[in-house]
Amino acid sequence: MATLLHLDSAVFPQGSASREVTATFVQTWREQHPDGQVVYRDLAANPLPHLDAAAAAAGAGDPLRSELAAELAAADAVLIGAPMYNFSIPSTLKAWLDQVIIVGHNAGPDSPVTGTPVTVVASRGGSYAPGTPRADSEFVQNYLEKLLTSMFGAEVDFIVPELTLAHSQPAMAELIPLAEASRAKAFTDAEEKAKALAARLAA
Repeated sequence: MATLLHLDSAVFPQGSASREVTATFVQTWREQHPDGQVVYRDLAANPLPHLDAAAAAAGAGDPLRSELAAELAAADAVLIGAPMYNFSIPSTLKAWLDQVIIVGHNAGPDSPVTGTPVTVVASRGGSYAPGTPRADSEFVQNYLEKLLTSMFGAEVDFIVPELTLAHSQPAMAELIPLAEASRAKAFTDAEEKAKALAARLAA
């Protein structure tokens, strides 16, 4: 029985591109793993406290940090909804990362998370792809890939729905066809990656 740890961090419960894509991933995952388990945390609806001195000093001895680390270690795969806010990740997701990364416990060369597949849905209102004018402001994929591979040795993959503001911003109206294509690809990617991951873990 495979376990998927699913984290959402978009502030809006409805109309969020990252939430819609992660929901598609989870639905496909459940279809492949009807007896599996999905552990879900909505970091926007139920935000974690910022890491303070007491929790940092306690490390794995802190009850919350221990709980979060145990959830992560028990997961066969991880799904993270990470919309871009102000060029970076939501502060609620950063709080989870600060709490769950415990050097000497689960971070480092002997991390229990080593090799765990992590799929990140990195939605954004515009485009920050290589070659675009704002490519040098892409700090979501760059940050999460570096962090998750360096600290945990995780295997990180991305689904990137772009131009999500095209329908609501008149100045972006000409980009609507590109936005729709990116959205469609994101849903296709979610289904295909969930199926492939489910098959891999079942093998």
